[in-house]
Amino acid sequence: MNILGVTRNFVAGSQKRIMRSFLVGFSLIALTGCASAPDPALTGGISDPFEGMNRAVFAFNEGADAVVLKPIAEGYRFIVPAPARTGVRNALRNLKSPIIFGNEILQGDFDGAGKAFTRAAINSLVGVGGLFDVAGYEGIEYEEEDFGQTLAVWGLGHGPFMIAPIMGPGSFRDFSGKLVDNVMDPLYWWLNNTDQEEWLYARLGTQAISTREELLDVLAELKMGAIDYYATVRSVYVQNRAALVADQNPDDAFFNDIPDYED
Repeated sequence: MNILGVTRNFVAGSQKRIMRSFLVGFSLIALTGCASAPDPALTGGISDPFEGMNRAVFAFNEGADAVVLKPIAEGYRFIVPAPARTGVRNALRNLKSPIIFGNEILQGDFDGAGKAFTRAAINSLVGVGGLFDVAGYEGIEYEEEDFGQTLAVWGLGHGPFMIAPIMGPGSFRDFSGKLVDNVMDPLYWWLNNTDQEEWLYARLGTQAISTREELLDVLAELKMGAIDYYATVRSVYVQNRAALVADQNPDDAFFNDIPDYED
C-alpha cells in the first residue's frame, strides 16, 4: 500500500471538507448578521453584529501574536538586513501577479491589468524572479488587488465584520474573496497537483512573517494611541479596504493592510 499516497488523498479530502464547512458557516453567519446588524455608523461604517464573539477571538489573536508571531517578526527584522527583507516582500508580491491581473480584468480595469502584466514580466525576467522591483523603479507602481475588492467594485457591501482566528480582521465579503483568490491562483493548483504542498506552507509562513515585520512599528503606535484597540482596528480596516477599492495607496489612508496571515 502506498501510505504516502493515501495520506495525501486524506489531506486533500480533508481540505475540501473544511472548505465546504467554511463556506456553509460563513453563509449562515452572513444571514444571521443581516437580521441583527447594528447601525454601521456606530462601528466605523461596517456592520458588527458579532462584536462579543469578535472581541473574544481578537483577544486570542493578540495573545497568540504576542507569544509567537511578534517575536518571530522581531527576530526576522534583527537578523535579516532591510534590503533582503524588501527583496522577500517584492518576490511575494510578484507571486500574486496572476491574482492581481485576473481581478483587474474582472473589475474592467484593463489599464491596471496591463500594468500588472508588465510588472510581472519585467520583475520576473529582469528583477531576478521578482526580488528586485525593477518595474517600480520605472514608475509602474504595485497595486494590491483581490476578489474582495472586485466584489466591492461590483457593488457588494462588506456584510458582517469578522475576526477570524489567526487570520485577523475581515468581512464576509473579503473573506469570501480570499477563498476565490485561492481557487484562481495557478501556483496553488500547480503545487498541489505536483505534490509540492510544502512550498505553499512555506509561502504562507513567509508572507505572515514579512507582513508582521512590516507592521511592527505601525501596530505598536496604533495600540499605544488607542482607547479601544479593537474598535480602532475595525475602523482602520474599513478605511484601508476603502482606499484599496478606490485604487489609492493604503499609506495615504493612514494604515497598511491589517495582517491577516493568509495570502
